[in-house]
Amino acid sequence: MTEKVVTVNKIRIGGKNPLALIAGPCVIESRRACLGLARRLAALARTERIPFIFKASYDKANRSSHQSFRGLGLVKGLEILAEIRETLEVPVLTDVHCTTEVGLVAKVVDIIQIPAFLCRQTDLVLAAGESGKVVNVKKGQFLAPWDMENVVAKIESTGNRKILLTERGTSFGYNNLVADMRSLRIMREFGYPVVFDATHSVQRPGGAGRESAGDGRWAPYLARAAVAAGCDAVFMETHLVPAKALSDRQNLVPFPDLKDLWRMLRAIDDVVD
Repeated sequence: MTEKVVTVNKIRIGGKNPLALIAGPCVIESRRACLGLARRLAALARTERIPFIFKASYDKANRSSHQSFRGLGLVKGLEILAEIRETLEVPVLTDVHCTTEVGLVAKVVDIIQIPAFLCRQTDLVLAAGESGKVVNVKKGQFLAPWDMENVVAKIESTGNRKILLTERGTSFGYNNLVADMRSLRIMREFGYPVVFDATHSVQRPGGAGRESAGDGRWAPYLARAAVAAGCDAVFMETHLVPAKALSDRQNLVPFPDLKDLWRMLRAIDDVVD
């Protein structure tokens, strides 16, 4: 099947278009921190001519513990995302966790993301499709790549053909994930661009007891492999000081490392069919 090109503002994802970068913090920790990182990412994107989409979550509803930091919430979070979108003129992505959030989120962001744990929640997937926004669905850790064809069919049933599919690792025993690069090619057969989530693929869900563990040092290597396998975009969470991050600190790519990493990924993409 010929892969469709999905347009997000001026960014075209898929086909022979340049590799895109989806990046930002795991969760909005504060307005100041989120805007500060967004400004740095946007400046890097301009300098390096990177097709860039900013990502941040206003709420992390699937934390390991009820005591974990979840974010600033829907109202404050959307205000910050709207400010970033308007002042920095970059597309914005965030995730939704229930159908009641979709309408409000759709007024602010360019891409609605369905979290991996919720990718089989039919009502949520349909609501996202009906919003008319680009929908990025993360493949659940519990799914085979070919199972995502059913998720695609749900979104298509709403008339929405603006779909991205993201690989973020598959459960491999307890508290561990493995990234199967074949899934990128398999999901591409459904006709839509594929994204590789480099930082969640090195996560160890619940591996630290009350929080997830992980090993971010492997994220650049998996990203390189995914680009070589032919993904259309790379998703990675970053932070100015990962050790102080309030979510997924062990998986994040430090912001200072992004420029050299992105140059390498772009060089790989330039030689990949």
